[in-house]
Amino acid sequence: MVKLYDGGVYLVNGTEIVEDNHDAEAILKQKMGDGVPSKAEAAKNTIAYNILREHNTSGNMDKLKIKFDKLTSHDITFVGIIQTARASGLEKFPIPYVLTNCHNSLCAVGGTINEDDHMFGLTCAKKYGGIYVPPHQAVIHQFAREMLAGGGKMILGSDSHTRYGALGTMAMGEGGPELVKQLLSKTYDINMPGVVAIYLDGEPMKGVGPQDVALAIIGAVFENGYVKNKVMEFVGPGVEKLSADFRIGVDVMTTETTCLSSIWRTDDDKIRDFYDIHGRSEDYKALNPGAVTYYDGMVYVNLSEIRPMIAMPFHPSNTYTIDELNANLMDILDDVEKKAKVSLGGAVEYSLKDKVHNGKLYVEQGIIAGCAGGGFENICAAADILKGSNIGADAFTLSVYPASTPIYVELARNGRLADLMAAGAIVKTAFCGPCFGAGDTPANNALSIRHSTRNFPNREGSKLQNGQISSVALMDARSIAATAANKGYLTAATDVDVDFSNPKYYFDSSIYANRVFDSKGVANPDQEIQFGPNIKDWPEMAPLAENMVLKVVSEIHDPVTTTDELIPSGETSSYRSNPLGLAEFALSRKDPAYVGRAKEVQKAEKAREAGNCPCEAFDELKPVWDEIKKAYPDMNSENTCIGSTIFAVKPGDGSAREQAASCQKVLGGWANIANEYATKRYRSNLINWGMLPFIIDKGELPFVNGDYLFIPNVKQAVKDKAKEMKAYVVGDGLKEITLKMDELTDDERTIILKGCLINYYRDSSEE
Repeated sequence: MVKLYDGGVYLVNGTEIVEDNHDAEAILKQKMGDGVPSKAEAAKNTIAYNILREHNTSGNMDKLKIKFDKLTSHDITFVGIIQTARASGLEKFPIPYVLTNCHNSLCAVGGTINEDDHMFGLTCAKKYGGIYVPPHQAVIHQFAREMLAGGGKMILGSDSHTRYGALGTMAMGEGGPELVKQLLSKTYDINMPGVVAIYLDGEPMKGVGPQDVALAIIGAVFENGYVKNKVMEFVGPGVEKLSADFRIGVDVMTTETTCLSSIWRTDDDKIRDFYDIHGRSEDYKALNPGAVTYYDGMVYVNLSEIRPMIAMPFHPSNTYTIDELNANLMDILDDVEKKAKVSLGGAVEYSLKDKVHNGKLYVEQGIIAGCAGGGFENICAAADILKGSNIGADAFTLSVYPASTPIYVELARNGRLADLMAAGAIVKTAFCGPCFGAGDTPANNALSIRHSTRNFPNREGSKLQNGQISSVALMDARSIAATAANKGYLTAATDVDVDFSNPKYYFDSSIYANRVFDSKGVANPDQEIQFGPNIKDWPEMAPLAENMVLKVVSEIHDPVTTTDELIPSGETSSYRSNPLGLAEFALSRKDPAYVGRAKEVQKAEKAREAGNCPCEAFDELKPVWDEIKKAYPDMNSENTCIGSTIFAVKPGDGSAREQAASCQKVLGGWANIANEYATKRYRSNLINWGMLPFIIDKGELPFVNGDYLFIPNVKQAVKDKAKEMKAYVVGDGLKEITLKMDELTDDERTIILKGCLINYYRDSSEE
């Protein structure tokens, strides 16, 4: 079904695979004659390389400085981004910037705060020359597919699922500060990433959908990091067997592999047709790898062998075929329970075995939603399966969220909307809530099957800290519909008798023309920004001092820590325009004591910054301070910053949202310490908020929660590009340890020295 190659491969004429071994040169000469390029030259024939080259401004393809063509954000990220950019000197959006409103679309318990954010966005689009998409019109990524993507272009979005590779657009999801850099006409600085071919062969059988293919790939590559921080390039004869919607559904889920970005070969048949349908024929571009192309690795996917898949709680990589699950039900549920003890920390009792009746697994809820599930073809296929059936009058419920109003309208016009509603489904407006825990939260102990993006703990909306636990398994819309038709009994779509109608899609451009505000890039400096009482500026942040004292205030030993565990999604989203308010939720699901511990340490730093004695503000610090001064008598409150840090084995999987880092900074965090960082975007968020991304070797931890660390000459070490620096665990004496740090760019070092990105730009403008 899915095979990973051990090393690099050559792809000849887009179809023939030649492994990079001692026979490779001879095989290539036999196929190509004397015109065989070197490995280095063949690596330049990837689609990814050529797009990156066209957008690189450094003149050095090893050290990229990328300028994107367009930007996109939604309403739990754009307020913070624009506030940061305003504080850094923003005058006008230099490139098209789309502000969508698909996360905080519902009313909030906090009163007007969601709509206040929307009005902030609208007035900023007018003032700075942007595009504003009102609530319920489209989820961020569907609007980008319909209206922004273009062949050979690059788009940066402040959402981790910013993936438009199927349409020939290299798109990346990053934390807000990276968008701020683009808004200030700066660049996105990375080393040239590796490129891995995703070779598609065969053709999916009837009933297999894009989520099935995506989960099969995620299950094969996530844990081993095969594509981590690399570009996934989809090639092979199987690509042309897939519709544009099918490719889009696979592409959006590449985020869950921890890759950097994705790109697909495009064709005149399916992808040109997509652009024609959406009235943007000029944005199509044929993209293909060269005659001989070298890839750093290859994932071979036989589409014909893919079966309906399910990702069990609590990660998209916890994958099985539905047939395998049903055949080995109790054994697999045992394994899920073991993994749950790690994910949930034993906070609640968790079991899915009560879902088994007469040897069959029953679920209580189905959701087809968002940028992954809400596509036209997915919903039409689900309607075909459900037509003439019903979901029953028991506990099982089904909700369907078309990804945009144009899709919704076409479903109404072609009758599929009526078929779904007649079967008992509730069809709702374009909204991302089911993906992050806002709306459709299941009952306690319930199991939800969803064609959405993630199934992390509590991401469906339950609150572990309140003793609530429900969970999500990811599936394709087709198998969710088959399960719904069977009143909640888990069923693969390949097990139902259905003729898929595959209706043609008609895009109504007037829907957006009538409702979306588009400045056409013209700014209006006289426009006043409309604020709400929950929209707050970022607090002042101090620059890095010569030395650093850190208290470890949280210690997390889960194999992977998600951004949802660092800052919960769901009910917190309405506070993401309020840095201090949101920070109160930091680590609340994983370590409820974290905020209080961090604030205690922060008292000392605030006193220090005010010119007062830090030890008087925080008595616990005094013996630590005295112990350090025995070995470093020149250490004092003027040259030593004081803050908190957390340890996590592998933090940062999941969402791109910067608040996973900024909340720690707002609470006085100066660093993270990890064995490795799950994603490039989380590490970048730390850096952009002035926090040091330390690494320590795997093995026995040299400190525990509550310990103090002293890092002498940390400022100089950052200036000197040190990969390792001496530090001490402070107790009865100083115990030396080594902290490491991967490569930083010159700008990243300066950002850390200045204390955060805002300081960096503000100080640069003053200079």
